[in-house]
Amino acid sequence: MATKIRLQRHGKKGNAFFHIVVADGRAPRDGRYIEKLGTYNPVTNPATIELNFDRAVHWVSTGATPTDTTKALLSYKGVMMKEHLLRGVAKGALTLDQVEVKFQDWLNAKEAKISGKINKLAATKKSSLDEKLANEKAVKDARTKAISDKAAEVAAAAVAAATPAEETSTEAPATEEAPAE
Repeated sequence: MATKIRLQRHGKKGNAFFHIVVADGRAPRDGRYIEKLGTYNPVTNPATIELNFDRAVHWVSTGATPTDTTKALLSYKGVMMKEHLLRGVAKGALTLDQVEVKFQDWLNAKEAKISGKINKLAATKKSSLDEKLANEKAVKDARTKAISDKAAEVAAAAVAAATPAEETSTEAPATEEAPAE
């Protein structure tokens, strides 16, 4: 039985969510599987991968073939690196202690890289929000200035209109009308 480690699609249209499973190669994509190893959510940024690490290493070492996408996911989480180092132990090139030290160094470097990306995304988001706020403030200031200028024009026009009206009323004599019968 040729086993494959592959993705099983779940979630709604446009919002994919995958289970990482070990399945018989002849089974349909979303069909029966042998064991569920974890989940993969590509919608989040960075993508969320939850994986049963020990079982994934076990299946890779026993000969389960990962598909291209799952191989990339397993490499990202370190399963392929751990399996590679364990093959070195089987050949006698390394000891288990050396394997653990090398793997921890690799894992720490990987975690630093991931946290750096998360921090960069947060900083970019904050700077874009600050920039939007500054732009909105500039637009608000421009609008308030335009409104105050227009109000000043209206007040000046009202004063100018009121001043000539008083002059004309003093020049023309008032006439009284006779009451209507």
